Amino acid sequence: MPAKTLLLALLLAGTAQAAAPAYDFFICANINRNYVIGSKITTLNGVYQRTDAGEWRHIGYNDTGITAVAFDPRNHNVSYTTAMNGLWRTLDGGQHWRMCNSWDMTEGRDVAVDPNAPDHVYVALTDGVAVSTDRGQTLVRRENGLPARGKYTQAIKVDRTRAGRVLAACEIGIYLTEDGAQNWRQVLPTKETVNDVQQSPHDPKLWLAITQSAGAWISRDGGVTWSNLPGVPADRALYNVTFDVTNPQRFAIGSWAKGVLTSEDGGKTWQTRNAGLPEGHCVWRVGVDPAGRLYASVVKETLYVSDDFGRTWKKDALEGSLVNSFLILPRAAK
Repeated sequence: MPAKTLLLALLLAGTAQAAAPAYDFFICANINRNYVIGSKITTLNGVYQRTDAGEWRHIGYNDTGITAVAFDPRNHNVSYTTAMNGLWRTLDGGQHWRMCNSWDMTEGRDVAVDPNAPDHVYVALTDGVAVSTDRGQTLVRRENGLPARGKYTQAIKVDRTRAGRVLAACEIGIYLTEDGAQNWRQVLPTKETVNDVQQSPHDPKLWLAITQSAGAWISRDGGVTWSNLPGVPADRALYNVTFDVTNPQRFAIGSWAKGVLTSEDGGKTWQTRNAGLPEGHCVWRVGVDPAGRLYASVVKETLYVSDDFGRTWKKDALEGSLVNSFLILPRAAK
């Protein structure tokens, strides 16, 4: 090969490698349009990954009840899902799966892996919190400090800055542990369920939380203290909140009654972005992909996508889907 041709090929290869996305994008979807018990319709539910070509690729097992997925940062072939029957784990990229829990730890709502102690896995349950310290081989309850009543846990997130520091979104508030769930303490009391809590991908001290009917909350000190976010409706349920990994000022909230709410100034002001969504909108979850595109899962419709952060919408794919969660995952090093 001539020297100039070889040099050009190397430059193009280097450019392509540099342009590769820094993140992978996953959803947990229930795709059951027109399905009823006894129907011969075949559906494919569970975890999907957005490929670089823009297609949705199903990975793992087929289950209508998968609520969340988490990956071992050391090896993305190791992942965990929560479902109605508990916690599942794969060690080989989804080829084989093992149930990790006993009969008394069902109805998993969320799962998180500690990036600073990747053998430690935290599971949100409808009646508390369970923890594994051996990569899912054993799972035990760790609920000291959680209330006897009101420990229903909808979401659980690990602080990426410190091993063993975890926030749990519960029925009567947000609880924090700093010792791997040995002890919990309440940092935000609420009278309604906290439906989601998320850490900013830009500023690890910044956290957002949304509730069933107590509005949205923000913490700027790592989740220790919280203040209410003005401009966010508090009269109807808010289902989830997400950050834009490409823009630290952009947040989005999904709500059945309110649809899509967005902020592009760090939460100072909020706008309703439902133009182009089906009448009634009924948004179940929102998410933002690695390119900054905003997604909305509309109940009994499909997945919608916006290239201008909600000002306009178009149908994406997965007709009849209900997305339970979106996940942006830092891409593993090659």
